[in-house]
Amino acid sequence: MNIFRSSVLAGICIGLAGFGYLSEKSIVGAVLFAFGLLAVVHYGLKLYTGTAGFIQRGEVGKLFGILGGNIIGCLLVSLLVRCSPMPLQETAQQILEGRLAIGPLRGGILAIGCGFIMTTAVTFARKQQNLPLLFGVPLFIMCGFPHCVADAFYYLCVPVSFMAEHAVSILTFYISIVLGNFIGCNLYRFLIGKQ
Repeated sequence: MNIFRSSVLAGICIGLAGFGYLSEKSIVGAVLFAFGLLAVVHYGLKLYTGTAGFIQRGEVGKLFGILGGNIIGCLLVSLLVRCSPMPLQETAQQILEGRLAIGPLRGGILAIGCGFIMTTAVTFARKQQNLPLLFGVPLFIMCGFPHCVADAFYYLCVPVSFMAEHAVSILTFYISIVLGNFIGCNLYRFLIGKQ
């Protein structure tokens, strides 16, 4: 239960960071997005991409429970977006349309870059070195590398009619980026045996 609560709170942190990015979709918004990961690391919250590179064998089921909690946290913040007078739903839809246009294979490959950056940033942050985190978050955003929790937030913000119309494509793309993030988060382990 503690892991679930922690993962929901992590999703809220990323959702709030995503809200800021939807408000200012530029390098400024990308830098402000780092607030979400700073909060996650500072409070030791459970975020899929902050955990995937450190998970032990036999704990993969727990990892998907964490992702579920993250998505619930994003859902809660997406309700705020629907109350905002800013055109945030339209911006989220533009992001989602751009994701779907590249397709699941390319999206999954790009997501590897995000996972690699996230594990690097979290490894440094666990040693009280936050500069890689402050640079890494804007880096993956500006590169267009999908982050499965941030993307979940954006998808939950789009108009329901758009989501319903493209549900299969969205789910296929989302599965590919979850897998891509996992691979990227574990590249250090796969290639040199280190976390």
